[in-house]
Amino acid sequence: MELTSIFIFLNMGGPELILVGLAVLLFFGGKKLPELMKGLGKGIKEFKEAQKDVTEQITKGLEDDTK
Repeated sequence: MELTSIFIFLNMGGPELILVGLAVLLFFGGKKLPELMKGLGKGIKEFKEAQKDVTEQITKGLEDDTK
């Protein structure tokens, strides 16, 4: 859902996404692309985990303050 809103903001449709995908493929090559996507996935996963940890710490701190 968030990704869709980004594409709407950038006004990117199907043809534009295909063009960007082809440009990335030409720039990085077929062998390097899976490594790049794997690294991107790990980075997103770590970011979400850190965001969850910070949210838990904030809510725990607020609960401690109210007691």
